[in-house]
Amino acid sequence: MTASIPVARPITGRFVLIAILIFFSVVIGANLVMMRFAITTLPGAEVDSAYSASLAYEREIIAARQQNERSWRVQGHIHRQPDGEAVLAIEVRDRSGAPVAGMNFVARLERPVDRRADRAVDVSQASVGTYRGSASGVAVGQWDLVIEGDANGRRMFVSKNRVILN
Repeated sequence: MTASIPVARPITGRFVLIAILIFFSVVIGANLVMMRFAITTLPGAEVDSAYSASLAYEREIIAARQQNERSWRVQGHIHRQPDGEAVLAIEVRDRSGAPVAGMNFVARLERPVDRRADRAVDVSQASVGTYRGSASGVAVGQWDLVIEGDANGRRMFVSKNRVILN
């Protein structure tokens, strides 16, 4: 009795062509899926016009110098309550330690990656030098807390800090 040895099929040009077509179809398909996910989840650019932002840069430098010259001590504290509301407290003191009154503060919680999730914080003066605000529907995670204060239509203070709300 003789055992028959199975003979392997030879690799033909047709087999190589089909294998290459299948390989590149999988690669192109994966790239298309990843492109779709990237395009639909990307919120967009940080600024609408880089040229306009560059023109405003000199004014920002001057405003930052003026803010430093004031030597104000601004302390902000934010925490997230279990119902999803974020509570913000801001205390403002001048260089001599006296409370600063008459300011209008605007605050925002900005997601570092997705501008669509940003939340405005309604801030009002609670007492002389103390301002309080809250925002509803704030999710757990990292946020950028942006605080801007102005008096008589002139920006006096701006701050941007990364916070983690649990």
